[in-house]
Amino acid sequence: MAGAAHCLSGRMHSGDVNLYLVGFMGTGKTTVGRAVAHRLGFALLDSDHEIERRAGKSIPQIFATQGEAAFRVMERAFVEGGHPATGTVVACGGGLVVQPGSLELLKQKGVVICLHASLETILRRTQGNRHRPLLDVENPMERIRSLYAAREPIYNQAGTIILTDGRTLADIVLHVMRAYRREATDFARAAKLSGR
Repeated sequence: MAGAAHCLSGRMHSGDVNLYLVGFMGTGKTTVGRAVAHRLGFALLDSDHEIERRAGKSIPQIFATQGEAAFRVMERAFVEGGHPATGTVVACGGGLVVQPGSLELLKQKGVVICLHASLETILRRTQGNRHRPLLDVENPMERIRSLYAAREPIYNQAGTIILTDGRTLADIVLHVMRAYRREATDFARAAKLSGR
């Protein structure tokens, strides 16, 4: 499928522009990313899993032993150069784009699409998941609400926002593919004009 895209410059084709899925935890980034990567013939990378692999520790262990600030530094390093420049769908950790400058950096590297779900859906999808240290609190819904309120303005700047509530995976994938194809063509054209 990616091969069908025409060459827009010597280096950048609309069919190999990276796709970055951002959004709050529990919005379906990894699940949707896996399906979209399969459709595009791309690799799928989950930023959290990549950081764990490189650190040799789970995210809860990183938070417990080094703190959240150290984890955010690892996220930044991943964004800056810890993944392939083309042909990749990246499922980004929920807080990755919250760091100053990270969203802008992603937009320079490829197409950014934000997945969204209601707070109730997020709670349902994340409940009982011990792999989410930020929700390892007495009142997870309260934490979700406050975290989301802080992050929402940044998510709203991400570009295309796709709701994942009450939709089939096939329907979500269809919407993501449509938005990606349109924006990848624009991205590749802009890259050609700027000489990237």
